[in-house]
Amino acid sequence: MRAEKKYLLTEVEKHLEKSPNYFYMLDYTKLNVLETKELRDQLTKDGAEFHVVKNSVLNVVLKKRGAPDMAEFLTGQVAIVVGGKNPAGVAKTLKTFGKAKEKLAIKVGIMDAKKMTKEEIEFLADLPSIEILRAQFLMLISEGAAKMVRLLDAKGKKA
Repeated sequence: MRAEKKYLLTEVEKHLEKSPNYFYMLDYTKLNVLETKELRDQLTKDGAEFHVVKNSVLNVVLKKRGAPDMAEFLTGQVAIVVGGKNPAGVAKTLKTFGKAKEKLAIKVGIMDAKKMTKEEIEFLADLPSIEILRAQFLMLISEGAAKMVRLLDAKGKKA
């Protein structure tokens, strides 16, 4: 194997190691340099990174990692988005940016070693933030406990 191909393989592996649980593949063909920089800046706020990769190199790395077959999506200009602790927040950034610029297309993603369609990624993007979900969960728990206390209190007053 040529030294430059080994280098590219190593680079893509390093990128994918930044987010072992997920990554997204994008078609960035219509983005210009300024828009790409703007997207990178927005992703940095989420702790994510945008990397342009060579399709054949990404395919080799994915096969090596035992990922689902992504060959059908490895056409045209492909970029990957990796990193960040909140995959939903990163998906939301990608969806928002894509709608605003109408130049970015989410192709596919992988989360927990399973292929995610564009629709599934957009659904993930529409979910509330983790903080809101936690608050809603706590509200449900406390609401149930409060009802139980009121019920026991009402029975005690009737007796």
